[in-house]
Amino acid sequence: MAKIDLFKNVLEAKNDSPIDQVLQGATSPTSSIAVEPFLICVISSIILGILISLIYMVTRRKEGYSQSYVMTMIMLPAIVSLILLLINTTYGALSLAGAFTLVRFRSVPGDPRDIAYIFFSMATGVACGMGYIGFAVVFFLILGVILFITDTLNFGGCRINHMTLKITIPENLDYKGVFDPVLSKYTTFYKLRRVKTTNFGTLFELIYSIDVKDEVNQKQFIDELRALNGNLTINLVLFKYDDKVYEN
Repeated sequence: MAKIDLFKNVLEAKNDSPIDQVLQGATSPTSSIAVEPFLICVISSIILGILISLIYMVTRRKEGYSQSYVMTMIMLPAIVSLILLLINTTYGALSLAGAFTLVRFRSVPGDPRDIAYIFFSMATGVACGMGYIGFAVVFFLILGVILFITDTLNFGGCRINHMTLKITIPENLDYKGVFDPVLSKYTTFYKLRRVKTTNFGTLFELIYSIDVKDEVNQKQFIDELRALNGNLTINLVLFKYDDKVYEN
């Protein structure tokens, strides 16, 4: 049994790629894949897919995640690697990667991080399918460590007191200055950003940018606003994001 170097193409020791055969003048660019490299590529992609799913579950433990999404990240590297093993050309790999970029992957909450994990799994599958197992492992380790560190440090996290307030009011309510006393009490800064109609024009929605004071009781804050807007819907969300903090 030939020794396999995982930091080289594990497939090239057994056969030349069809592109190489074409360049050498072969009229029928066909090749076969030995069982041993095939199993190494597929099993490695499955293992890496499981590890990626574990990183996903750890980094998403606070927000929650879908089991079907976790299973997708386990299956995707193996599926991609198998397709590339059957295509067995660099051009085919690039074509497949381009085709995947046209697909609009979505998670249930629509978080861009979930879409990035899909491409993380896909890239790992591409590396395994092309025979570069060692590089796939190194790529996984580097990105996995970075994801753990950024999750632990909450890197790029928005300040919890910088929020967007959405208040629904009846159409007959003159909203100018109505909520100012409550906003002055619970925030250090507030500004009305937008006013729009909802529910076929029977309701208005006021959208404020606010900086909530430290250790504010959000429920009490919402309750005082409800007393002024006729107990209609009020949303308090992180600024620039739709991560819901409190809704009533």
